[in-house]
Amino acid sequence: MSSTSTLSLPLQRNARKKGFPSSPVTKPFKTNLTFSFSLRLTKAIHVKSSRTAKFNEVVVDEEIDKIRRLQNGSDVRGVAVEGEKGRTVDLTPPAVEAIAESFGEWVMNRLESEGGVPVEGVRVSLGRDPRISGASLSAAVFSGLARAGCLAFDMGLATTPACFMSTLLPPFAYEASIMMTASHLPYTRNGLKFFTRKGGLTSPEVEAICDKAARKYANRLTKVSTTLSIPPTKVDFMSTYAKHLRDIIKERVNHPLHYDTPLKGFQIIVNSGNGSGGFFTWDVLDKLGADTFGSLNLSPDGMFPNHIPNPEDKTAMALTRAAVLENNADLGIVFDTDVDRSGVVDSSGNPINGDKLIALMAAIVLREHPGSTIVTDARTSMALTQFIANRGGHHCLYRVGYRNVIDKGVQLNKDGIEAHLMMETSGHGALKENHFLDDGAYMVVKIIIEMVRMKLAGSYEGIGSLIEDLQEPFESVELRMNVISEPKHAKAKGAEAIEAFRNYIEEGKLEGWELDSCGDCWVSEGCLVDLNDTPAAIDAYMYRAKVSDKEHGQHGWIHLRQSIHNPNIAVNIQSSVPGGCQSMARVLREKFLIASGMEKSLDISQIDKYAKSGQVG
Repeated sequence: MSSTSTLSLPLQRNARKKGFPSSPVTKPFKTNLTFSFSLRLTKAIHVKSSRTAKFNEVVVDEEIDKIRRLQNGSDVRGVAVEGEKGRTVDLTPPAVEAIAESFGEWVMNRLESEGGVPVEGVRVSLGRDPRISGASLSAAVFSGLARAGCLAFDMGLATTPACFMSTLLPPFAYEASIMMTASHLPYTRNGLKFFTRKGGLTSPEVEAICDKAARKYANRLTKVSTTLSIPPTKVDFMSTYAKHLRDIIKERVNHPLHYDTPLKGFQIIVNSGNGSGGFFTWDVLDKLGADTFGSLNLSPDGMFPNHIPNPEDKTAMALTRAAVLENNADLGIVFDTDVDRSGVVDSSGNPINGDKLIALMAAIVLREHPGSTIVTDARTSMALTQFIANRGGHHCLYRVGYRNVIDKGVQLNKDGIEAHLMMETSGHGALKENHFLDDGAYMVVKIIIEMVRMKLAGSYEGIGSLIEDLQEPFESVELRMNVISEPKHAKAKGAEAIEAFRNYIEEGKLEGWELDSCGDCWVSEGCLVDLNDTPAAIDAYMYRAKVSDKEHGQHGWIHLRQSIHNPNIAVNIQSSVPGGCQSMARVLREKFLIASGMEKSLDISQIDKYAKSGQVG
């Protein structure tokens, strides 16, 4: 008999209409939320007891591991509904309830330790994207928060940046917030992101919460039924957040003729991919006087029927480009599902994402803050480093992972190094002026302000002109190596392979390969190891090596990274010379993977094919 779960949720009367409300709503649900489930186990339950323990603890190793594996760096992610081949549902209401309860307790403990006195009535908001699993998992979050003794506030359809801002902007200013989203992943997935007034939680903090939740989950393998005595209060925070963005644009543009409608005369296309980003069209741009005719996929739809809401998605960018050109628009905007990332299309139809988006933001930021350090992940090009240097900036390469990049910027500022922009090639970007928050809408706000300022100054070239001198790498490729291991051992196996890669380079076994570094930021050894007094914890192993030869000098780099999403290793290669990527792949295959015996624990079929044929498959 396999493990099963059943869920009963009388939520029909509480269903929200799709879209954001136009007026504040601060009334509680009329109906109590009832949340029940049961699990049937096939494995024996081993009970450990102690005379000093308040309760006997039930430990089921496999069930505990399931919860721990839901951690995804600084987030929680999992499969929430059936429909994904080869994957079973693991982000269940019972799991979410345990995680939410543990987060609530973590917040309360943190506030008590900071204030030195017990706290009561801790307020936590919850927002979600339009995924079809959102309603049932929201009930589980509210149940977990109630167990922890927290007061819950339901923001309904929201964005990740808005959830964080709900801890700061009055009159809301909650002590903490949770965003329910799985970003650009398929409709079958869902997840949780956690915030306090200090920002997003770190990977070690989320690990501690999941570890505590795993024990709670294991101890509740019998039937659990919870009725909320104090239902969550529904609030309209998105209107406040949209006004916050509008005010920033009005104040910083300071239009001499029409202050309240500074975007009058501009046509801007928005493609929200049926995620949570539609509000930016009608609650920000339209109210500032912009023409948004031709915008795409604004209605929230948790099945994402048109394309993946992702600024890196080729379909999303192609559709937005076509709409910009067809309507002769000044700008196109692409948001991901929860609007913590964005990409743009300029008036000529040129997609601006990845390195180009970082370059655009760097150009804007370095005009405002000359000499600033720009922190990025270590997959950016050598040309971007030169672009930043040409504008008087400094480039700090750091670990892949938006939380890693942002935290590095925070640390640099604490150490006295001005870092005003932290950005990952995925489109996650944070600014010092905006609480170090990765906010795709705020990033677009900065670009729109610059676009209007340029026109007011008499320039009609558009924002694309700011990155005309950015050179693109001649070659670039990403390959994957799956770790051959049971899921619970995959992380350790992956780390072992990447450490072996580092050792091979340090021992000089790969001629012309050297671990990359940027010493001004106290980052060395392949952009992984901090040499300052407070090095950050390593959430996933990765190294970048710069590659040189006698004919071309330094002509490229190779980056190996342990995925925190799946049991595999990502291999990114860039080269400024023809055939450089394939040549590096051959060296990796023959002089490291085969020579070290690592091909026995890794599926290197993609590396094999590319090294031999130059084709990715």
